[in-house]
Amino acid sequence: MAVRRKLTRPFYGWWIVGAAVVLQALPAGLLQQAYGAYVVLLEREFGWSRTTLSGAFSVVRMEEGLLGPLQGWMLDRFGPRTVMRVGNVIFAGGFFVFAQINSVVGFYAAFMIMAIGASLAGFLSVTTAIVNWFDRKRSMAMGIALLGTAVGGLMLPLVVLGLENWGWRAMANISGAIILVVGLPFVQIVRHKPEQYGLLPDGRTPDAIVTVDGVEVTPSPQPEQASFTTRDAMRTRAFWFISLSHTASVLVVSVVMVHFVAYATTDLGYSLSAAAGIVTLQTITNLIGRPLGGWLADRTSSRLVTAVAMLGHATALLLLAYAEAGWMVIAFALLNGLAWGARVPVVVSMRAEYFGAKSFGAIMGVSSLVVTLGGVIAPVVAAWAYDATGSYTMSFTILAILAALGSLFLVFLPKPTKAPEPGL
Repeated sequence: MAVRRKLTRPFYGWWIVGAAVVLQALPAGLLQQAYGAYVVLLEREFGWSRTTLSGAFSVVRMEEGLLGPLQGWMLDRFGPRTVMRVGNVIFAGGFFVFAQINSVVGFYAAFMIMAIGASLAGFLSVTTAIVNWFDRKRSMAMGIALLGTAVGGLMLPLVVLGLENWGWRAMANISGAIILVVGLPFVQIVRHKPEQYGLLPDGRTPDAIVTVDGVEVTPSPQPEQASFTTRDAMRTRAFWFISLSHTASVLVVSVVMVHFVAYATTDLGYSLSAAAGIVTLQTITNLIGRPLGGWLADRTSSRLVTAVAMLGHATALLLLAYAEAGWMVIAFALLNGLAWGARVPVVVSMRAEYFGAKSFGAIMGVSSLVVTLGGVIAPVVAAWAYDATGSYTMSFTILAILAALGSLFLVFLPKPTKAPEPGL
């Protein structure tokens, strides 16, 4: 049996994956990964407490979660490109406002604007597009697309260099300009669904001609994967188990993002540049982990890959909590980056694996409400504990235990089930 396809050019979905790398790198490198460096400089200039400074990061995470259900509906209704175009403009505007602030109120207002823009332009929008364009290769495509978050980490030394040489206000203005000049053109590459362009996920075409015993026939279209509605998904154990496991991992990531640079410079005695170098080392293994995790999940088990990654987070954080030598900090960076990278694309694509792609944006948006709770609370609690005790050891230890417990939700995660019939 031979197959002849009319289209021989590369599948357009891979162009979207490439654009996603750049679009994910912008919020990751200019805001999320750079936040810890801004904290150090703002603390020096204004004398604000760690709790106050960490609160703004929690505002970012809280707005991402609260916006999730609305954003999910917008993505399914209008498509990722329209949502991301608006998001990039708002995100850049937030940086321009941030560059002018002189009070805590202005600081929080600027980060609320940036949070809305980064959310609309970032993670949920990108993953919704990837889920629509890929099926069998979904985890691998997701792993490559989300390399952008790790690539953003590689930008941190450049951001720190700008902060040290030009100041945080100038760097904020430069960041806003970069978002407009780089982000908007790459948003134009993103498309909503392949069916709108005569294609199917993974590069299949609906008009493929198959030759069987010398006779050309058009194969019957493959049945569409059954998809859960948001309400049906929320009635399953799988929805809550995946969401709670994802939350446990976000506890670790959010605290490390906000507090590692401050911890390394104050408790461990590193310079700002050296601390940024450790973050870069973590980013390198994060880069390796993203496609590796997706590749392994497509060939083994998404549950297994994510559970092992969760245990990696726990081990890494214990190394950091009790670091008494340089090798322990290095080991933390290598292991946490690898676990982070391997987990992210898999835990996201698991939603499509379990619930289908049709309502992915809305389901992921509602799930983000649960996940965001950890990202909101954890950095503030860690900052409060530091202000009260002068140490991060207890906070890091508790987070490590919670990450290990999070792997249990994946051990007991039920297998994907068929979507309920409409009206049932």
